[in-house]
Amino acid sequence: MRFFYSCFFYLLVPFILVRLLWRSIKAPAYRYRWGERFAFYTKNSIQDVIWFHAVSVGEAEALFPLAKKIRQQYPDAALLITTTTLTGSARVQAVMGDSVVHVYLPYELPGAISRFMRHFRPKMAVIMETEIWPNLFAYCGRHNIPLYLINARLSERSAKRYQKISALIVPVLAHVKLIAAQTEDDARRFVAIGAKAESVKVLGNMKFDVDIPSELIDQSQQLKAELFRDRFVWLLASTHKNEEAIFLEVYQAIKKIIPELLLVIAPRHPERFTEVKKLAEQQQLVVVVRTSGDICAPSADVYLADTMGELKLLYAAADVAFVGGSMVPVGGHNILEAAAVGTPVLFGPYMTNFKDIAEQVLQRNAAIQCQNSDEIISAIVALYRDAAQRQVLAEKGKVFVQQNQGAISRISDHLAQDM
Repeated sequence: MRFFYSCFFYLLVPFILVRLLWRSIKAPAYRYRWGERFAFYTKNSIQDVIWFHAVSVGEAEALFPLAKKIRQQYPDAALLITTTTLTGSARVQAVMGDSVVHVYLPYELPGAISRFMRHFRPKMAVIMETEIWPNLFAYCGRHNIPLYLINARLSERSAKRYQKISALIVPVLAHVKLIAAQTEDDARRFVAIGAKAESVKVLGNMKFDVDIPSELIDQSQQLKAELFRDRFVWLLASTHKNEEAIFLEVYQAIKKIIPELLLVIAPRHPERFTEVKKLAEQQQLVVVVRTSGDICAPSADVYLADTMGELKLLYAAADVAFVGGSMVPVGGHNILEAAAVGTPVLFGPYMTNFKDIAEQVLQRNAAIQCQNSDEIISAIVALYRDAAQRQVLAEKGKVFVQQNQGAISRISDHLAQDM
């Protein structure tokens, strides 16, 4: 079965490269470092690495506290972090710098996987969340590389898809030493698709262990005082295509009620910065971009965060935050960073990627879910008018995060067996 899977992947390569070229029209960085995606390297590298893989920004942010903990506990160990996306790569380089080796994960081609493994000779492999790669897992099994799947989550929909190809999935899951599931439901689904029950443990969600340095809070207050001044700041975080249009229309309705309202938009993907700016300007809104260094004059409507890696700072500087990817059927994004810094959190109806967290936070009245534009308007206006309600919502969010922390310590204890 894996033979046919590999053949299919080889057939996909030309289409994958065309997609990279297409994406490079808006983000030129997609044209570079193609050699890494096929495991061709121009420099020698450290071997016998502890290897972590985080597909993109969200997984990388959750991984950083664990990687830093491992670095502190084992200062002589060589750490490798791979990502798949451009934005994930940028975050690894910005946060971890020279303390780790970083390359893109090669494509799921047997030759590329073999070259990658020979080049770095990982002593263990630690994969974040739901990245099940048959050729990679099989290589780890053949060469006795301890393989961990951590912060693992699996939706009902994904589980059903995997069950349809059980002849491919069941053998490769046998190579996994530990699946550290986020919840009991995730654990049950991994067993249902063929994982050995004894290899699956519920260790919690690493995203609750978000790192909020005290200096970040100080910086956020300075940012708010210097750039936003006396504005009521509404942050839209990690927005997607077709989502900003909804919020820009809502903004103009709320602006009539809250004249000092400032809309801060942080698009999920950097290649969309220019698109979002044009969209706002087409609606006759005054836009200030972060990279300009300009302050927000009273006439400014939109502050566009056209940078990467500053989301926690912006959360802490906002009066209220709406987490994007949830007003369009993307599946939502992580709401825990906003809650952890003490900012009231709102999100939309599409939260399938964070279903358990959304349900729990709503049960505790620690966030607000809005089903449509009218509900967004009502929620923002109510929070603006009632500072006490904003404070209660923020405190409940912080408590929710704090009560669910500890996954990183539990996971690192298991990884220590193979350090």
